[in-house]
Amino acid sequence: MSGRLKIGISACFLHPDPGRSAFAFKTLQYIEQSMAHWIMAAGALPVMIPSPAGDTAVRADGAARHDVVLADYAQWLDGVVMHGGADVWPGSYGEEPLRPEWRGDAIRDAYEIALVHAFAAAGKPVLGICRGLQLINVAFGGTLYQDIGTQHPGALTHRDGQVYDRLFHTLELVPGTRLAQLLGDDPRRTINTIHHQGIKDLAHGFVVEARCPDDGIIEAIRRTGAPPAAPGGSYVAAVQWHPEFHRPEDGVLDDTPALRDFLDAARAACARQSPSFPTAPD
Repeated sequence: MSGRLKIGISACFLHPDPGRSAFAFKTLQYIEQSMAHWIMAAGALPVMIPSPAGDTAVRADGAARHDVVLADYAQWLDGVVMHGGADVWPGSYGEEPLRPEWRGDAIRDAYEIALVHAFAAAGKPVLGICRGLQLINVAFGGTLYQDIGTQHPGALTHRDGQVYDRLFHTLELVPGTRLAQLLGDDPRRTINTIHHQGIKDLAHGFVVEARCPDDGIIEAIRRTGAPPAAPGGSYVAAVQWHPEFHRPEDGVLDDTPALRDFLDAARAACARQSPSFPTAPD
């Protein structure tokens, strides 16, 4: 039996679209290749977690086709990474969309909010990436800017579809935070930026670990309370950038220590369930 960690990755959704040439009338769930390879590069096994809900989860006679729930994945896997992707539906934090194009994906929100709480309840660590940071903030009661450019005058451009992951800005770590301890010695405080939404009101029980120094936009958060990897799912952290898209030649921040910290928490959670689980190699 493999001693590798099993890390769940939340699914992105493509809903039925008659204009699509393949599977036009079907719901597709997927993960982006770089995310899987980023997890593999750290020696762990990535596992996409499909949504148990949906029209095909019910038979024609109305009976359920299966009894699988997200808590089953939370028990089996050692941690979860919340994937990037579509906007968060404003209704998930009590607002109406300011524009139709910012309506987000309410179906994915419901799935991912339940996923975050399932892993937290199981005492398994949760790491959010980009949308994942926004979703985690909303899952614990925070709110978002539906569009930074519209609602935060004077902000930098945080997304440019033409250059995509080649748009960068500097990062300012908050002294004394866990992230500052992990990354504080790296002088390359440059990250990619691929988002137009961001945290407006921080969720209760979280602290800010990093900001964009030019406009104050929150770039990293962490749930406070018990030490990382303690029972009860206390390890919940997230970053607004995409570490899986980083290219060393761009001179960007080396956030590998943050990934290792998350995996150490997953390893500790696994050890609590299976005391014989092997320790990390030297």
